[in-house]
Amino acid sequence: MPKKKSLTVKRVFSLFLAYMTLCLAGGVVTSLFFLPAVLGANTVVKAVVPSLQVEGINFSVTDLPQQSRLYAADGTTQLTTFYSQNRIVVPLKKISEPMRNAMVAREDRRFFEHSGVDVQGVLRAFVQTYVKKGSQQGGSSLTQQYVKNVLILQAEESDDPIAEYHASEDTIARKMREMLIAVEMEKQYSKLEILQGYLNIAQYGRGIYGVEMAARRYFNTTADKLTIVQAATIAAITKNPNNYDPSVESNQPESQKQRNIVLDLMLQEGYITQKEHDEAKATPIADTLNVQTVSAGCSAAGDAAYFCDYVTKKILNSSEFGKDAATRRKLLYEGGLDIYTTMDVAANTAAMNAARNAIPADDASQFEVMLAAIRPGTGEVLGFGINKIYDTSPEATGDPSKSAMNYAVDEIDGGGTGFPVGSTWKPINLVAWMRAGKSINEVLPATTSVNLARDIPGFKGVNTWQVQNAGGDRATAESPLDGLVHSHNTTQAAMLKVIGLSPIAQAAEDMGFHQASIQKMNMKLQDDTSTGGAYQAPLVIGGTVTTSPLTMANVYATIAANGVECTPIAIKKITDATGKELTVPKAKCHQAVDPEIAQTVAYALNQFVVRSDGGGHAAQLANNRKTFAKTGTNENTYMLTGGFVPTVAAFVAVGNADGNSDFDNKTINGVYHNTWYGSYIATPTWKNFMDDYLTATNTPNDDSYGTPSDKYMTVSYSYSKSNTGSTSGTSGSGSSTSTQTGGTATDQSGTAGTTGTTGATGGETVTTPSQGGESQTQTEGQTTGGQ
Repeated sequence: MPKKKSLTVKRVFSLFLAYMTLCLAGGVVTSLFFLPAVLGANTVVKAVVPSLQVEGINFSVTDLPQQSRLYAADGTTQLTTFYSQNRIVVPLKKISEPMRNAMVAREDRRFFEHSGVDVQGVLRAFVQTYVKKGSQQGGSSLTQQYVKNVLILQAEESDDPIAEYHASEDTIARKMREMLIAVEMEKQYSKLEILQGYLNIAQYGRGIYGVEMAARRYFNTTADKLTIVQAATIAAITKNPNNYDPSVESNQPESQKQRNIVLDLMLQEGYITQKEHDEAKATPIADTLNVQTVSAGCSAAGDAAYFCDYVTKKILNSSEFGKDAATRRKLLYEGGLDIYTTMDVAANTAAMNAARNAIPADDASQFEVMLAAIRPGTGEVLGFGINKIYDTSPEATGDPSKSAMNYAVDEIDGGGTGFPVGSTWKPINLVAWMRAGKSINEVLPATTSVNLARDIPGFKGVNTWQVQNAGGDRATAESPLDGLVHSHNTTQAAMLKVIGLSPIAQAAEDMGFHQASIQKMNMKLQDDTSTGGAYQAPLVIGGTVTTSPLTMANVYATIAANGVECTPIAIKKITDATGKELTVPKAKCHQAVDPEIAQTVAYALNQFVVRSDGGGHAAQLANNRKTFAKTGTNENTYMLTGGFVPTVAAFVAVGNADGNSDFDNKTINGVYHNTWYGSYIATPTWKNFMDDYLTATNTPNDDSYGTPSDKYMTVSYSYSKSNTGSTSGTSGSGSSTSTQTGGTATDQSGTAGTTGTTGATGGETVTTPSQGGESQTQTEGQTTGGQ
């Protein structure tokens, strides 16, 4: 066969000019004049020159915005989706044959015959529009429609309203551009690739894009299972997505009419038999529907909404997902990601239930309950408990029962600037104490006043810190172990005078502590109260730092994991639309605290719960499970509890997050107290979460953890002043050598001890020097045994 003569760009363009003139002229004479050229165009476009190019446009049929999906840690529980266009791209082999046929019959029955431009369709449209003066008709091929959709989409992606207008304007110029590109498209891609692209890009209703989402939306099925009647229904929608959407009841008569037109066309083209046609056409469209709710974003995640919000913030803030926030947002909303989180459904459910039961969202107190849970040794965040209703709508503004802010996390992750942590800080002091080579049974003198310059090693401050215990509990000489069991502030002050602030701040940082504010203060920056920062004496009772419940949960997780600290993570794995696994933020687990120290601190936290003179009885978990916990109260504004078992650590904060209200003389969830303590709400919330989660996961009791090290339990020292024993409450005086182990003091030459008072309360009222040298009062409420 002789090779056909190749056309020049000029000749091809002249042909398109002829088409334009034909449409604009609108007369029979003109149409007859150009008829031979028009009828020959199907042959012409097949021979179009290879150099015909349309620059700056990407027509990859797989490069379409797709919804991303968020999953729980089990890998199967889908929490929600994210999208700019609700679409799941599927290959042609996963689209049923009836659906492919229905779309071709509806949109372009000569699709497999032409080369991008259906000239017969163009002529038919011209005659109907300009000769018969009927309704305007398009005549665009399926390829041209695909081109139009891509151009509109790319304009939207580029945020270019001018390009978007030109891509959709009803002009001959736009038609000509589409034709040129369609010709080039058919040279680069096969018919099946173009059909696949169109089936995935087209709009099939209000907010529904691509046949896969249409199948799920209208019939609760997938594209590969679409039947004849279902396929005809979907194919009919593209002509007018809003008015032919069958999920809108008022649209259904017209939707059925359009569906039947598609069935007629399918029969005409031989895609279905007469029997199939008649049976499908006789079925009322309402009887075929199984409409599913289309919702997206964190608002659609139910109880997982706050966890979802945390994950999205992590994606938007992490360089692993793009160079800037705009790139990361595009990836999340258009990248077709499968995001597998660390959220344990049982943990998150238990946390949300515990928070709601503690204080309902619409409680008159308007107080927040904020709970975070983490898996020790992994960094995996298990869930959040927030007693508010997650709502990002403008209507939620001013409604105290609703909030889109997750106060359990840092400010950068969607939370606030944090909360004072009160006595829940005190385990950090024990870590610093043992790091200095000290025994937790070493008896320290009673301390109610700290001269900053004289008493704190290396400190440059000039003020005096007056410190006392809550409830009038007297300052007493006691060990750091007893100081934690009784939650005495005065003992923390005594420890401060021995080891200084720097080791305590360093221990906190090593255990994962940081402030919640985006403008995090460096606690080691300057040993001077004049900075007004966190590095002040009341740091030892948590009075000068503000952090998130998640950060404190991580601090307790470090103790629970034999001293291994991990950066909290919310994402286990992400794959993109091609199945490629993306890099995600790592937990960076490392040995931050000596295991012997971690075990000994755990022992002390258990003693706080089980000892008769301890303040943590209310934290004891069900089934006599070995429990590690510490309660606290900051002034009269926040109630706090942190603790763990080896498999989960959690922290609870209760208060008014905007700081405009305190607890004094308040009725909360129907209960009145003139003074509120951590054990009243925070501790039961923590306990309820832990008990429910451990039961739901059938976690066995593990009594092996929390074995103290003899190295930090035994102390030998000489003294000449009277000193007081600890665990048993005995006291004695002497002037010789005392060896103290496990909290019991034995005097080798002193007077026999006498039994002290048990059931002493923790709780703190402290006076902190302000920047101007004046005193300001801070109150730390703690609990007596059983409170």
